[in-house]
Amino acid sequence: MPPEVSVIIPFHNEGENAGPLLAELQEVMRQLGKTHEVLLVDDASTDRTFDVLSDVAARWPECRILRFEHNRGQAAALYFGMQNASAPILVTLDGDGQNVPSDVPRLLARLAEADMVAGLRVNRDDSFVRLAASRLANIVRARVLRDGMRDTGCGLKVFRREVAAELLPIATLYSFMPALAVAAGFRVVQEPVQHRARRRGRSSYGLRAFLWRPALDMLGIWWFRQRRFPSIETLAATSVVTPRRTET
Repeated sequence: MPPEVSVIIPFHNEGENAGPLLAELQEVMRQLGKTHEVLLVDDASTDRTFDVLSDVAARWPECRILRFEHNRGQAAALYFGMQNASAPILVTLDGDGQNVPSDVPRLLARLAEADMVAGLRVNRDDSFVRLAASRLANIVRARVLRDGMRDTGCGLKVFRREVAAELLPIATLYSFMPALAVAAGFRVVQEPVQHRARRRGRSSYGLRAFLWRPALDMLGIWWFRQRRFPSIETLAATSVVTPRRTET
């Protein structure tokens, strides 16, 4: 039988953060009491990340390591993890430790009323520049794509497997997952979550990754939303199919 929940975490040079994050997550999943798997995607790290993940996986049988030989980016690692997940419910977390694993059960509970639950970071512990860039990007994106989301940059999300099938393999996928889900006809809600500053290491993302790249891809997503039709699940739920007649 497949597990009930698949947790997907991309890592790139997070050797100092991976161990503490996974220790927190393991305790949360133990208390949750659901069968699960944890997919640890190492995006060609050059530090001790792979060694740390291997140590954790040796002690936590539910973990699987997926490793890229060449750096492909966070979105590619996330997408690859989703394609290899086997559970009907997927959970995504950032590998830098800024998402708090204890929030996961609350998002899972809200999945009863939606197809995707996106984390909404409150009391963000980030620099002024990063906060300002994020706020500007969210305002522009919300007005253009009209997805109703206030914070798409939060890595903590819970969603059904059917939603993952409607996501596009683009480099800024993490910024547009809710918009793509809404465009496919799925229900997306937000849930306030905790946020903490990076404790160790350095971020791999500069201002360009927060503004210019998503701005260009946003135009493509806007066009895609205008042209696409709902997902097959949405079409089936809103249609009536006449049963095939059988000859007697």
